[in-house]
Amino acid sequence: VKINESYFPDAIFRQYIADNFDKDGNGVLSAEEIAAVTELNIDACGISDLTGIEYFTDLAFLNCNKNNLTALDVSNNTALLELYCTNNKLSTLDLSNNKVLRNFWCDFNNLTSLDVSNNIELEDLYCTNNQLASINVSNNRVLEDLHCNDNQLEIIDVSSCPALTRFECNSNQLTSLDASDCIALNELSCNHNQLTSLNVNNSTALAKI
Repeated sequence: VKINESYFPDAIFRQYIADNFDKDGNGVLSAEEIAAVTELNIDACGISDLTGIEYFTDLAFLNCNKNNLTALDVSNNTALLELYCTNNKLSTLDLSNNKVLRNFWCDFNNLTSLDVSNNIELEDLYCTNNQLASINVSNNRVLEDLHCNDNQLEIIDVSSCPALTRFECNSNQLTSLDASDCIALNELSCNHNQLTSLNVNNSTALAKI
């Protein structure tokens, strides 16, 4: 893969790739050089376009927080375990191919929907400060941390999350919340909603609410 404008349109991202992964300095990424890329840490770099990331199919860790991304395609990055894309301008994000994803943070974006139904290995989900009207975590049975503050949620069903230990859903539009099946729950924060009912009857580990 040539390290040029056609394959890596964003100049900042292109230079990052050249500086860090073109080991022989020939302006081309060999198959060996591509396979060696398992981590990308490009926090606050001013990047607007991550086109080219699709070549790194062994990528396990991606931190692209605090950039100027309006789109992010990780459909080819099927080995991703950790994805951090907070403080960008994302309105959509497709995670359907990222089936081994464990940690996902997308706070402070413009997401109106989020589908994590295929991410059954997900342990940490941080999606605060978006525009989510709903979120379905019914398939996320190993989920431990869920932070969905400052959205537009009217309902959230955590009955299929027995491993949940920390749950924050402040500043939404919830009128009821049933966490009775979250037997491992230790911390719950649900301030600034419109709750008329809250069920934590079986959450015997709950230490903070």
